[in-house]
Amino acid sequence: MKAVHFGAGNIGRGFIGAILQQSGYEVTFVDVNAELIDRLNQDRSYQVVLADETKESFTVDGVSGINSQENPDKAVSAIAEADIVTASVGPHVLPFIAPVIAKGLMKRAEGSAVNVIACENMIGGSDQLKAEVAKHLTEDVAKKVFEFSGFPNSAVDRIVPIQQHENPLTIEVERYFEWVIETAGLKGEQPSLKGALFVEDLVPFIERKLLTVNTGHASIAYNGLLKGYQTVKEAMDDSEVVALLEGVLTETSLFLTDKFDLDQKDHQTYVQKIIERYRNPYISDGLDRVGRAPLRKLSAGDRLTYPAVELDQKGNEPAALEKTIAAALKFDVPEDPEAVQLQAWIVQDGPEAALEKASGIKAGSSMSERIITYYHQSN
Repeated sequence: MKAVHFGAGNIGRGFIGAILQQSGYEVTFVDVNAELIDRLNQDRSYQVVLADETKESFTVDGVSGINSQENPDKAVSAIAEADIVTASVGPHVLPFIAPVIAKGLMKRAEGSAVNVIACENMIGGSDQLKAEVAKHLTEDVAKKVFEFSGFPNSAVDRIVPIQQHENPLTIEVERYFEWVIETAGLKGEQPSLKGALFVEDLVPFIERKLLTVNTGHASIAYNGLLKGYQTVKEAMDDSEVVALLEGVLTETSLFLTDKFDLDQKDHQTYVQKIIERYRNPYISDGLDRVGRAPLRKLSAGDRLTYPAVELDQKGNEPAALEKTIAAALKFDVPEDPEAVQLQAWIVQDGPEAALEKASGIKAGSSMSERIITYYHQSN
């Protein structure tokens, strides 16, 4: 069996690529990073190290790479022959891989079923990728292509911190992972993917992960940076940061258990497991990296504003989320274009207008006023 995976980065190698290889696929990574692709083709394997006290490692072999910038036709041919196509490139990069995927799907023998799965930190990632692919197909061709090409949405969860190794292919990941795939979008037989969970309705899993793992991570980053910390470990050693984290996750738990009728005891077990993952000293990440792209993370449908607004509309004042949103407005990292833009809005128009522009929370609303009060209190 053959798999094509877009994105030879940390998640690609340490999570999705490793699962594909363990499931019996020959994995071809497609990327524009010449150094990684050349090394993959040279070594044909790499090491994955588990980030815990055991430092257990295993080899992912039978892999290769294609530089889609230099050899787009080769990438197209690989897709035409693949049994599965996956991607972990980041939400903003999906439009850039769509043309190659479109050509590859057109080249497939008609009726040769294949599933294309976006493995991104977003809701409806595969739906978005499908929409981007459709832009490169005529209406008639799209109809034919989508008859045999499935785009099932998925939710992924595995912490892979920024790291450096002598061999650039070596990757360290936490032992825990979750890969949930929605069956509704599948075409042909259900793929055999070791450890993956196939479900009829993905939304509860996506929102549970987004509003627990990602919201929690953002809380640690923005509130930790306010106190001058640089890493998740440093922040998690501070009782005030942890108290805010627990407050945030109590609020998102209230929203999630109510919306999806989740078992409260089971969900609390899940939340505690997530908090323990944050405490893992072997996967401590930089807060600048965890907090990056603040405009996306503050946007209306994302990890902070979405649950805060929903709770507020139901009469629950989400104080911990509001304090975290206020802290996010302080995110000032010159290397991050979104942080630069956010701070420019604040200087130009003030924090309340910047908040509305970033999140949609109306200036003058009670929620906005509370957030801006927290913003000024944290000076």
